[in-house]
Amino acid sequence: MSKITHCISSFNNLNYLKLAVKSVRENSYFKDSPLIIHAENCQDGTDEWLSKNHNEWNFEYYIEKNQTPRGIGGGMNFCANKVKTEFINFLHADFYVGKNWDLELLKIFNKYPDQRMMVFSHRIQPNIFNEDSRSGTLIVPMDEFGEYHHNFNEEYFTDWAEQFTKMNDFEIRKSEGVSGLIRKEDWDYIGGNDDRFAPAYWEDADLFIRMLNENYKFVLTSKSMVYHFASRASRFPDDNLTTRPINLAQIEQRSTQRFVEKYGKVPERDEHDFYIPIPIIDGSPNRINQ
Repeated sequence: MSKITHCISSFNNLNYLKLAVKSVRENSYFKDSPLIIHAENCQDGTDEWLSKNHNEWNFEYYIEKNQTPRGIGGGMNFCANKVKTEFINFLHADFYVGKNWDLELLKIFNKYPDQRMMVFSHRIQPNIFNEDSRSGTLIVPMDEFGEYHHNFNEEYFTDWAEQFTKMNDFEIRKSEGVSGLIRKEDWDYIGGNDDRFAPAYWEDADLFIRMLNENYKFVLTSKSMVYHFASRASRFPDDNLTTRPINLAQIEQRSTQRFVEKYGKVPERDEHDFYIPIPIIDGSPNRINQ
C-alpha cells in the first residue's frame, strides 16, 4: 500500500482536472495511492464527472455547496483531514505530472528522516505572463507543449520531462505554490492553512512563513517534474489568458490587506525567490489551533 495520498481541491476546472487525474494514475510510480478530490461550488460539470468516473479512476470525492467558500486553502485543509496515510501530496487541478514524480519526492524524505519538511516538484510552465524562468520553474513558449487542455501534447511532455530528470540533478531551497509532499503529522503540527485568506491568495505565503518560523526544511528537486498550466482557477478561470475577472482582483486585494495586518508588511525573498521568515505581529501563533 502506498504511503502517499494525493489531494486536489478544484473549482470549475473540469477539463484540467481530467488531465491531472489521468496523469496521476498513468505516470505515478505508486499506482495504488489514494486520491481525494474536493469540488466546491462547481458549475462546469465537475460534480457529474466525479460521480460518474470515481470508480474508473479510483478516487474518493467530496462535493460541497458553500455560501462562504473554503477556497483553495480551506479545500486543502478539508482533504488533509481525510488522509490516513503517512504522507499528503497536494496537487493543483491544472497540473500534469511526469513519470515517477511521486517516487522522486519521497526519496528526499529518506535523506532527511528526522526533519520536518515539505518537498516540491520542478515545474514547466507556459509563458502566459511574459516572464523569465526562475528557480524551480522553467518558462517555455506557449506552443511548446500547449497552453490549454485541448492542445496539450501529453506524450511529448512526458518524454521531454523524463529526459530532463535524467540530465539534471539538483535540489534548491524553494517551494512552488502549495503543491508538494509533506508528512501528515507535520501538516497537522503547523495546523494547515489560515482560514482568514479564504477563498484565495496569500494562504501559501502565510503557510510557508509559519513553517519557516518553526524550522521546517524546504526542498525542490529536479528529479520530479510537473507541467503547470498556471493560474487557471486563480486568474484565468475561463481560459482567457489576457483578461482577469474583476472579482478575483478584489479578492486578492483583500487577502493582501489581511496578510499585512498579520505580518506588518509583505514578505521579502532570497536569491532563490523564496520567502524570508518574518514574525507575526497580530498575536496569532505559527501553529494554528494549538
